[in-house]
Amino acid sequence: MNKNIKLIVNYLLGPLLFVLLSWSLYRQIIRQEDLGTRWLEIRMSWKRPGFWMVFALMFINWGIEARKWQLLMKPLQKFSLAGAFKAVLAGCSITMLTPNRIGEYGGRIMYVNEAYRLRAISLTILGSMAQLTITMIMGTIGLIMIRAGRIIEADRFAGYSWMLGNTLILISLIVTVILLLLLIRMHFIVSVVSRIGFLKNIVKHIVVVEEVGGKQLLRILNLSFFRYMVFILQYILLLKVMEVNIAYPVSFLLLTLFYLVMAVAPTAGFTELPVRAIASVALFNLFSTNIIGIQAAAFGIWLINLVIPAVLGSLLILGIKIMKER
Repeated sequence: MNKNIKLIVNYLLGPLLFVLLSWSLYRQIIRQEDLGTRWLEIRMSWKRPGFWMVFALMFINWGIEARKWQLLMKPLQKFSLAGAFKAVLAGCSITMLTPNRIGEYGGRIMYVNEAYRLRAISLTILGSMAQLTITMIMGTIGLIMIRAGRIIEADRFAGYSWMLGNTLILISLIVTVILLLLLIRMHFIVSVVSRIGFLKNIVKHIVVVEEVGGKQLLRILNLSFFRYMVFILQYILLLKVMEVNIAYPVSFLLLTLFYLVMAVAPTAGFTELPVRAIASVALFNLFSTNIIGIQAAAFGIWLINLVIPAVLGSLLILGIKIMKER
């Protein structure tokens, strides 16, 4: 490739991407209603130990995801935990500009050798499927427990009767079972794709998922579960910091529904925060009248778990040499 083109890509694209991402994040923040009130709540929360626990858990959260990706990449390329962590943060920065976080694949593969990048995408998707499977399992259990009147009285959801209806629970169960089967029988997907004429060319890029054995897949699912529990713990702590006083078991069940909604709702970086705020108020307002606190918690989780990692990832992208010597 022409040397001048390489220089442009390496030294212009990185800074340009950083500016674009930074502007995107800035616009998302300033467009929020009651920003002053939310910001005051968050500023006050900085003085409370619970806030710093949530902040510390951010590193555990992304550390677990980095370990997951490190294990997934093992058949292709060995990564140190620090290298995997950088790749995950780079993916987080790109995902802020794409629907339902699909951009994370493009960000992460910047750290993968060029020859393996397409195959790395299929392994990254496998990791996302594992996390989604855990979210669906926990969300479905939450729906069933609320429907049965365990911990939370089903009457509380009188205004959301559709949520506890047989149809939604059945759909959740079916989707969960399908995801589990797909994870367990990945070779079946490869086999199906290999028989479809116009898809045969991509088989060589996805066949690598067959190298993920049962023991390794179980480890990936376990890490996905622990990461899910970190999400839950962060949110419960921040609700308490924002003085949204809801019993811990109730908060836990509500959060299983919240993350189920967020998993299936079509969002992009520009719309995820409003969706989070609406969904959290709809659920937590059934048990607390502190709407500002609920919104501030949603804003705080979004800021800590997505915006800060995205900014760090953008800074990392500045140091990546995207176009490598062939």
